[in-house]
Amino acid sequence: MRKNDRLLHVLEGRPTEVTPVWIMRQAGRYLRDYRDLRERYSFLELCTEPERIAEVTLLPLRELDVDGLIIFSDILLLLLALGVDVAFKEKEGPVILNPIRTGEDIARLKAFEPEEKKLPVLTAIRMLSGRSLPLIGFSGAPFTLASYAVEGGHSRHFLAIKTLLYQHRPLFEILMEKLTKAVTGLLEAQVAAGVDAVQLFDTWAGVLAYDDYVTFVEPYSRQIVRALEKKVPVIHFVLDSAHLLPSLALMGSRAIGIDWRIPVDRARAIVGDGVALQGNLDPAALFAPHEVIEGKVREILSKASGKGGHIFNLGHGILPQTPLENVKCMIEAVHTFSRSPDQP
Repeated sequence: MRKNDRLLHVLEGRPTEVTPVWIMRQAGRYLRDYRDLRERYSFLELCTEPERIAEVTLLPLRELDVDGLIIFSDILLLLLALGVDVAFKEKEGPVILNPIRTGEDIARLKAFEPEEKKLPVLTAIRMLSGRSLPLIGFSGAPFTLASYAVEGGHSRHFLAIKTLLYQHRPLFEILMEKLTKAVTGLLEAQVAAGVDAVQLFDTWAGVLAYDDYVTFVEPYSRQIVRALEKKVPVIHFVLDSAHLLPSLALMGSRAIGIDWRIPVDRARAIVGDGVALQGNLDPAALFAPHEVIEGKVREILSKASGKGGHIFNLGHGILPQTPLENVKCMIEAVHTFSRSPDQP
């Protein structure tokens, strides 16, 4: 039986005694135990053995009083399952060795098969049954996956994906339809395996103008959110998304993740009270002195008070060099400053 369901209570629109907190990239290089594992195993090895996936997922609990666990994986593993050749480079980050540029490339994508023998993350999720905290599954959203696949990795200007979108819209739509089906299948398989909520990461959709987002991305993301919301709560995160909030508010997700570029109260004014907000400390703020971190936590909590619910998180993934003691300071501050005066 779980001992801590604060995160799920917020996603269900229920009150909590304190604000729940978890961290994007929660199991990562800022943890010494994770660094020790990386000396023995490659990143891909950690992501493809169920026992290791489960072990890494639980690593933060040795050090941190978080209110949720996110399964250890990577959004680009789905591209690997579809036949895209992804290389995880230590310094360069992920590189796509066979970028998708033509209709023939799109046609060669494999059909997604959510079998446990092909997706060890599903076995790991089942292994984590009986945990004391809610488990969050996740996937990259279709546009972000398409961006990596078409650009060949991370991009500054996203020229290749925007060229496909503007000049070859029928091909772009075929690609998005295939990825939407795959993402939905992956998240549904995670739910069947036992996750309690899912987060849809659309990291790069913020590079689009509002009208382009509504035309080229919103229909596919909405389809995924609405398919999953029938089963578990969905958190929808888009980096650099302040201009997209009116659209995100209509998707139907239980929570919207926001980055540090917009204050929480301003985001609340845009999306209304019918959805929880998640965020939104700048990851770089965790390099500040403890009194500065505590001040920023207080400010975010103050602006997040009121209707709709709030999950504390960073505005993007935690940086590898982040001092662990500063992370502990943030989490303790969230729990201390958000506790009602009448709570023990």
